[in-house]
Amino acid sequence: MDGFRWDYADKTETPNFDRLVKEGVHAASIVPSYPSKTFPNHYSMATGLYPDNHGIVQNNFYDPELKRAFTIGNRDAVGDSVFWGGEPIWETAEKQGVKTASYFWVGTESNADYSPSMRKMYEHDFPFSNRIDSVISWLYLPKKERPHLTLFYFHEPDGVGHRFGPDSPEIIQMVSELDQYLGDFLNKLDKAEKDLGIEINFILTSDHGMGAIPAENNIILSEIIDPTRMKRVHGGNPVYLISPDDDYEQEFYSLLNANPHLSVWKKSDLPEHYRYGTNPRIEEFIVEANSGWGLSFSGRKKGYSAGTHGYDPQNTDMHGIFYAIGPAFKTGYSHESFENVNLYSLIAEILGLDAAPTDGAFENIRYMLTEKE
Repeated sequence: MDGFRWDYADKTETPNFDRLVKEGVHAASIVPSYPSKTFPNHYSMATGLYPDNHGIVQNNFYDPELKRAFTIGNRDAVGDSVFWGGEPIWETAEKQGVKTASYFWVGTESNADYSPSMRKMYEHDFPFSNRIDSVISWLYLPKKERPHLTLFYFHEPDGVGHRFGPDSPEIIQMVSELDQYLGDFLNKLDKAEKDLGIEINFILTSDHGMGAIPAENNIILSEIIDPTRMKRVHGGNPVYLISPDDDYEQEFYSLLNANPHLSVWKKSDLPEHYRYGTNPRIEEFIVEANSGWGLSFSGRKKGYSAGTHGYDPQNTDMHGIFYAIGPAFKTGYSHESFENVNLYSLIAEILGLDAAPTDGAFENIRYMLTEKE
């Protein structure tokens, strides 16, 4: 569930989320990778790699070796495997004879050799109830065709969080609706287990959280720096990747560094816990608004939003959810916060796969699993 912040389920009655807490594993939060944006983090969950290492370094970026830009709205780029590094969990599984399926998961539309056996290409307006029914129907396929790993995606509550903010009545309403969808899914999952005589492990997570932005807290970069002296500008609220003209670098840095509501770094000087800055797709400077501040490059396109994400992963507003239920997981178990690069190892362990190297470690999440006899 895109943009589902770690504490949203505490804002209203959520009996179905409560069921997962009671019957399975619930982590305090799941910590995103930097930048805490949608595409980088969905692919970090899938590969176990930080964006610096898997190459999807922002929702949009420029690759200097390919001399091509990547944007999430460009279907040719999204579908081209040249942009996607690492080994996602569906590739690991398919290589080892385990069928997989994807319903809108980031990275599965790539034309790589090992795409999921079944995949649905992204259609934003496809109803959530239909998504649930489709995923459940895949379980009823003949045994040889049935996927043993299915990834699927809801784009809320991210949209509502951006539009109205994470503390809005609209978020409470959306969380309540998502709880009802979750209940419908769990009921159909229970029925499928009984009908088919199978046991299913179910993980519910999110790619990042959401931070509130007061309307007056909006910084426009083109009002601080000279926009005509930029080589490249990529990214979006609240973090931009920028390469200014060589002879403008020092002035660029000084002007932005003087703003008390911004952080600006050369890519070699980023905080260590960002695990970011070595990939050639990252521009020379990273400019990030402080928590509670919005950032746009041009006032003409400032597009103020009441909430956003992309900030420092240590900012707890950026943290997402993790719930898990099924025979592999302990019952009523509370787990500490953990980074999303550990999810790949978790899924590989449950499926009995030989895992590719990752930036995570199975040791970080092993205690949520039941002991093997």
